[in-house]
Amino acid sequence: MFPDDWSDDVTNAASTALRVLLILIVAGVLRWIVHRAISRATRRMDRSFRGERFGATLAGTLGGTSASRVEARSLTIEGMAKSLATWIIGLITALLVLSELSINLAPLLAGAGIAGIALGFGAQSLVKDVLAGFFILVEDQFGVGDIIDVGTANGTVEEITLRSTRLRDLQGTVWHIPNGTIQHVGNKSQGWARAVVEITVGLTVDINRARQIMVDVANDMATEDHWAQAMRVGDGPDDQGVSALTAAGATLRMVVTTEPKSQWAVERELRQRIKEAFDREGISLDIPHLRPPVI
Repeated sequence: MFPDDWSDDVTNAASTALRVLLILIVAGVLRWIVHRAISRATRRMDRSFRGERFGATLAGTLGGTSASRVEARSLTIEGMAKSLATWIIGLITALLVLSELSINLAPLLAGAGIAGIALGFGAQSLVKDVLAGFFILVEDQFGVGDIIDVGTANGTVEEITLRSTRLRDLQGTVWHIPNGTIQHVGNKSQGWARAVVEITVGLTVDINRARQIMVDVANDMATEDHWAQAMRVGDGPDDQGVSALTAAGATLRMVVTTEPKSQWAVERELRQRIKEAFDREGISLDIPHLRPPVI
């Protein structure tokens, strides 16, 4: 038969392995429960900030009253809260596992004092990223779903954690950007936006007539249900007249205020409708003196 000592070692090892496995299972279940609770809490917060419970005043405290801003802020808070919860649960789990393995933490902590000097410089960037992520959330610089430009990359925000931000650009490329490296950010999704339409017509065209047609097209478009939700015409489109005058023709500019992230669709639709209106009115975009010679 096997020696008693060997049998005791096997029993102790099996018992330790079971306890470690139990700790990991409990940690996984706890993480799932906490993440689910965070999701439910942010959904309730989202509904209350939209005015279903406490009215629009609370929405104003989040830096914006529009539904899209509230939703983006809620998703950002949810992502960061889940990230923080995962880190905390992971740290506690690691300490419990080390304790079950009878690993004395005192020498590790003592050694950490020496290693900490070496790792401190590297940890500075991590601390910088976390602090930057915190201020991104508090100041509502941007949120999940926003379209932003950080200089090195631009695109739609897919995820924000305390350490980094994940963007996806127009080509589908995913960018992972440490929060601490974001020095400047342009948010194209906050408050309102502007659709800028510039059309170049020939120098022989009746400029005033062309400008009036562009304004009429914008006004007519704003009366349609689909586009009325995207456009903020208010007192009317901003007809800025001739923005450039060259030998190639006169460039007419019109600006329309829109809802966030709607400016590009509005620009495309306006260009198409203006071209069709010009065709009906006999206003040609052709530049006669720039035509290639006929051989």
